[in-house]
Amino acid sequence: MNNRNLRINTRIMKNAKFEIILLALFFIITLSACDSDNSKADAYGNFEAVETIISSEANGKLISFNISEGDVLNSDVVLGLVDTIQLHYQREQALSKIAVVQSKFSNVLAQVDVISEQISILEKEKIRVENLLKSKAATQKQLDDILGQISVLNKQMMTVKTQNSSIFAEIESVESSLDIIDEQITRSMIKNPVDGTVLEKYAEPFEIVSIGKPLYKIADLSVMNIRAYISGDQLDDFKIGQKVKVEIDADSDSNHTYEGTVVWIASEAEFTPKIIQTKEERVGLVYAIKVKVINDGKIKIGMPGEVWI
Repeated sequence: MNNRNLRINTRIMKNAKFEIILLALFFIITLSACDSDNSKADAYGNFEAVETIISSEANGKLISFNISEGDVLNSDVVLGLVDTIQLHYQREQALSKIAVVQSKFSNVLAQVDVISEQISILEKEKIRVENLLKSKAATQKQLDDILGQISVLNKQMMTVKTQNSSIFAEIESVESSLDIIDEQITRSMIKNPVDGTVLEKYAEPFEIVSIGKPLYKIADLSVMNIRAYISGDQLDDFKIGQKVKVEIDADSDSNHTYEGTVVWIASEAEFTPKIIQTKEERVGLVYAIKVKVINDGKIKIGMPGEVWI
């Protein structure tokens, strides 16, 4: 009897252990499934920056160009110079023309002063003759002669002033050409227009460059955008201005985490780009988004990243 009870108790204990094992396996599988669901990011993409290609605005030999790839530059810094010798000679020639025209202008002013003085003298003589004519001490012919002389001098004055206007036009023309030369000299200076880091350099000192030739590429890497893709079902989860979490790989077991801000959501769907990691995720229509991230130097252009809500 005791042996039978012992066998029954042993069987019950084995069944209880089996049930405990099954229950533990159930919880393990459930937790694994939960962890698997939670380990999948909401969106995947690659980092990009606004890249600007700076080109030459002048023709000639590149006299100096002092930059290297990786240099961090501020805006409005002069980086080099295209040869301006010919422009310098043209400018000196324009200045000489202005001096010649101004001398002509001085001669015209002298003529105007002389004629004005002659007219002033005749005006006084006219008044004197008119008074004499009233007392019959002068003749009408004397007055007519004076009026004729005044008329001739006025016509001469008009002629001189017409010449003066043409000289003014000549001065304005030469000054305009001088302004153009000065602008060309200014454009010969290679001035960096934006803050950023030099990504690529396309020219070296003493090379011949022309207008439009690329000199270097620059981008502001202090702020990066990750361009990621979400499905139509996720549109309601993302809003412009929304704060999200962005992660990049640190090593095989950990990530670097950043705070990001959604700055753009595409208004039209597109086919998923091939850069998306899995084939299953490359078969549907998705919407592109951009998330802005402050870069601490670890994020590089083209680096993959993950977006988490």
